Amino acid sequence: MKCPFCSVPDTKVIDTRLSESEGSIRRRRECEKCGKRFTTFERIENTPIAVIKKENTREPFDRNKILSGLIRACVKRNLSTSILENLVDEIESEIRNFHANEISSKEIGDIVLKKLKSLDKVAYIRFASVYKQFDSVEQFTEELSELKD
Repeated sequence: MKCPFCSVPDTKVIDTRLSESEGSIRRRRECEKCGKRFTTFERIENTPIAVIKKENTREPFDRNKILSGLIRACVKRNLSTSILENLVDEIESEIRNFHANEISSKEIGDIVLKKLKSLDKVAYIRFASVYKQFDSVEQFTEELSELKD
């Protein structure tokens, strides 16, 4: 593994453990030249999943897009990055276990909303406002009233 600080290819593994989601292995590494430490994650490479966009185009599934959307929705909320990464692990696992090699972006958005609803209501509304493309106060209030029920 190449050191992210000095780019030397020689690093040693100091500690290895399963991540909290058990879907990946967390390795703590140390550069043999500069002595700096960093963490890497190793996960099984699965068969690729194509995401069908609303314009009917296809692109490869990218868990980082879900994570970045969650991070934006959770700004100034009391949710750590590790909680969001675990949420993305759950979402990806659900997609891989219950869908074929293709899934619509709408289905992904629905899964994310379902998970966010039980985690944080404010983040849910923020994500829903972008995902459902709210363009009026009425849409916000309608979603909020559904959320209260």
